[in-house]
Amino acid sequence: MRLKNKVALITGSSSGIGRATAILFAKEGAKVVLVDVNDEGGRETLAMIEEAGNEASYIHADVSKAVDCEQMIAFAEKTYGKLNVLFNNAGIMHSDDGNAMSTDEKVWDLTMNINVKGVFFGCKYGIPALQRAGGGSIINTASFVALLGAATPQIAYTASKGAVLSMTRELAVIHARENIRVNALCPGPLRTKLLMDFLNTEEKKQRRLVHVPMGRFGEAEEMAKAVLYLASDDSSYTTGTEFLVDGGIRAAYVTPE
Repeated sequence: MRLKNKVALITGSSSGIGRATAILFAKEGAKVVLVDVNDEGGRETLAMIEEAGNEASYIHADVSKAVDCEQMIAFAEKTYGKLNVLFNNAGIMHSDDGNAMSTDEKVWDLTMNINVKGVFFGCKYGIPALQRAGGGSIINTASFVALLGAATPQIAYTASKGAVLSMTRELAVIHARENIRVNALCPGPLRTKLLMDFLNTEEKKQRRLVHVPMGRFGEAEEMAKAVLYLASDDSSYTTGTEFLVDGGIRAAYVTPE
């Protein structure tokens, strides 16, 4: 078991990457703290883990609110005595997110509040917990669009993921000598509800897939396996990375300088 005796907190655990990762982490021996605003989905994930004979707990938290993030970290430490892995995964991709001209300020602000402030608050309160535990691993969900422009306009989402990637790099450097590793997961296009709801026509789906050398959407379970590597001691010399799991997109469109 690659996460035996470790405690992991996962935001956005009601579906998609968060759910797949929570189930895998628990299977690999971690005690998992599930966090979401979708209580029904979060409790479904909890039931899946418990039915498999593994251990987890659920807490409601809105990651855009500092007090909620402070409470979720406190809950993890109170419930399991420590925190070793923090997966800042919660995020949104708003259906009204378009280009700079069409995107409303409210959509921009909501996206930034969840996708960027949510990671900031998670780290603000989570890093002291990792310090108390003697170190650990932070994984922040960015995206391949933090490195490449999106084929379908989504200006707020793209900007938010660029911010997550930059924040990850700085945190990695600051905390490198504290036995705290900070990495960004950069998924390619995935067959998750989040993206499928955004790419809500066949034309949009094909416009995205034409750029993917593998010719298919990735699966949440494939991302979970990448997160497991970053969370485990297998990645003990890995920090500050843009961990691309993108079906080859960047290799096809970016050349070395």
